Amino acid sequence: MEMEESFKRIAIEYKQNAQTPALTKIKVKTFSKETIMLQLTMLVLVIATVYGFLTFDYKQLEFSKALASALQSAKTMLFEPHLQHFTVAEAIYQVFVTMGLAFLTTLFGAVIAVFLGLLAARNLSTKSISNVIKWIVAFIRAVPTVLWVLIFSVAAGLGSVAAVIGMTFHSVGYLIKAYAEAFEELDNGVIEALRSSGANWWQIVSQAVLPSTTTYLISWTFLRFEINFAVAVAMGAAAGAGGIGYDMFMASAYYYDLREVGVITYFILAFAIVLEVIASRIKQNVKSR
Repeated sequence: MEMEESFKRIAIEYKQNAQTPALTKIKVKTFSKETIMLQLTMLVLVIATVYGFLTFDYKQLEFSKALASALQSAKTMLFEPHLQHFTVAEAIYQVFVTMGLAFLTTLFGAVIAVFLGLLAARNLSTKSISNVIKWIVAFIRAVPTVLWVLIFSVAAGLGSVAAVIGMTFHSVGYLIKAYAEAFEELDNGVIEALRSSGANWWQIVSQAVLPSTTTYLISWTFLRFEINFAVAVAMGAAAGAGGIGYDMFMASAYYYDLREVGVITYFILAFAIVLEVIASRIKQNVKSR
C-alpha cells in the first residue's frame, strides 16, 4: 500500500510541476500541397457525384411520383403508428432482448480490448507487438460486422450465438484501436517518472494509465454500445438473432405494415435517447470524481 501511494504521489507531483509551453503564433499557409490536393479531391468527388446522378439508369422511374410515394409512406409510418401483430409489452420485451445482445457484445469486447489495447499502445509495449496487434485489428475492422456474423454462423448456426460472437469480434477490433490511442495520449513523463522510481509494468498501468484514461474509455465504450445496439437491430433480421429487429423485418417484409414499422421505429428511438442520457450522466460522474 505504501508503494502504491508513493507511485500515485509521484504521478500527481509530475502533473503539478509540469510547465505549460509558451503560446506561439502559428503561420497558416493558405495554399500548400495538402490544401490543394484536398480541394482537388473534393472537386473530383463532387463532379463524380453529379455525373452519377445524371447518368444513372432509373429504368423509366418518374422522380416526382417516386418522391410522392416515399413521402406518403413516411407519413403513414411516422404519423399513423399502430400495433396489430404484437402488443406493447411484447415490443418492450423485444427491445430489451436487442439491448441484451448489444450489452453482452460490448462487455465481452471491452474486457478483451482493455488488455490487448495496453499491448497495442506504443508507450506501454514493444514496437513489434504493437504493430502486429494493430495490423490484425485493422483487418478485423475492415470486414463488416454482418459478414463476421455470417462467418461464425457456419459453425454456430444462424441465431443469437453467431450474432454475439460476430459482433463481439468486430467490437474487439474497434475498441482496441480506440483504447490504444487513449493510452498513447498519456504523458510519457509520468510513465518515465514511475519507471525511475521502481514501478513495474502493471503498477504503471494500474496507478497512472487506467486512472488517467477512464473518461476516454467510458466514452468509447458507450459509443460502441450504441453502435452495437443499432447492429443488433439489423442482426435480428439478417441473422435471425431475434429482438425488435426481427419484428421490424416481419412488419416491413412479411406483413408490409408501415404503421407497425413506425411504432417499432419510435421504440428504438426512445431507447437510443435513454442510452445517450445514461452515458452522459455516467461520464459527468466520472469527471466530477
